Amino acid sequence: MGKEYLKLLILLLGLIHHVYSASIIRYLPGFEGPLPFELETGYIGVGEAEEVQLFYYFIKSERNPNEDPLLLWLSGGPGCSSLFGLIFENGPVTIKIDGYNGGIPSLVSTPYSWTKVANIIYLDQPVGTGFSYSTTPLVDIPSDTGEAKRVHEFLHKWIGNHPDFVSNPFYVTGNSYAGKVVPAIVQEISKGNYICCKPQINLQGYVLGNPGTDVDIDPNYRVPFAHGMALICDELYELISGINMESILSPSCEDTSPDCYDYGYSLASYWANDKSVRKVLQVKNV
Repeated sequence: MGKEYLKLLILLLGLIHHVYSASIIRYLPGFEGPLPFELETGYIGVGEAEEVQLFYYFIKSERNPNEDPLLLWLSGGPGCSSLFGLIFENGPVTIKIDGYNGGIPSLVSTPYSWTKVANIIYLDQPVGTGFSYSTTPLVDIPSDTGEAKRVHEFLHKWIGNHPDFVSNPFYVTGNSYAGKVVPAIVQEISKGNYICCKPQINLQGYVLGNPGTDVDIDPNYRVPFAHGMALICDELYELISGINMESILSPSCEDTSPDCYDYGYSLASYWANDKSVRKVLQVKNV
């Protein structure tokens, strides 16, 4: 069976089982000129009646999308939109903070994007995060294992709608709270590849940044504990007691200050909630 025939068969099978909505985005409010990368946004429904609608951003690799790895990126929280990963961590654009004086915040290109060498799906999950939503009240209490099953279903449908990526090396990636969810998703994919599901996902591994792996704790214990155990001296303790855990080279501050690292998060929220932005991204009003 030829590769092109296999891709067509996968696409047809995907269309039989569900309908999805996706749009190619060539311009974004706040970004000057056409986008220098390929961006797609859309929804894919999961669940028996596809009652959960998961929103995603997909950016093709700028190098060789046909052969470069395909990554799924999940932000932490739980409940942080993957848009923050796209804008502040490894995507091709970021918020311009300097000189902001109202209106839609500006976007600028970044030189360090992972999309230089990889295709990335940025997924808003769990349901209720970012632009993802449910058409009915959830029957079950949200859980990490439940979300892993939903993400697994999402991936099969997404690949069914994008057969060109069926053979790309696939990695599940994320940060923070995703450290709890990513391993569960990897396990679901592995089981699915072994016992049931087509198309198979070409799983190669997973990547985690500052992963959360423990139960709920007070993160403020870390530095005082290290000081109390004489792991750091008094002088160093005084120096780092006010450290900004999200950006250690920046001072702790209020995110309403333009000089604050966290100020960009506020601007990103303004940008994402602007009506013109939501229209361009094809966000459903629910």
